[in-house]
Amino acid sequence: MASSDITLYNTPLMKEEQIQTLHPQPGKVNKRIALKKYNTISENILAILTKKELTHTELMEKLYSNVKDSFEGGVQWYGETVKLDLEARGIIERTNSKPEKYRLTTTKR
Repeated sequence: MASSDITLYNTPLMKEEQIQTLHPQPGKVNKRIALKKYNTISENILAILTKKELTHTELMEKLYSNVKDSFEGGVQWYGETVKLDLEARGIIERTNSKPEKYRLTTTKR
């Protein structure tokens, strides 16, 4: 391939859209993450919790098995970040049971 066959474009790199996630504890700040990754993880968490209440470990294991082959990044880290955000937004909640479980809030069920 000759150098004349290659066209270079001088365009600025587009930054990926970000979301500032929330934390359920007042005063704590959660992370800014890519919106695309947030959507993937949150959609999966909500779909998982639509079926039944799960412990933290069960939720993270199910999330990992659902996205491990298609998700780029640390599933556990993103899962925890998005789970905290969903709690802060009142979309999911922790139960008072022992062991503690996660479920959709009554407005989301």
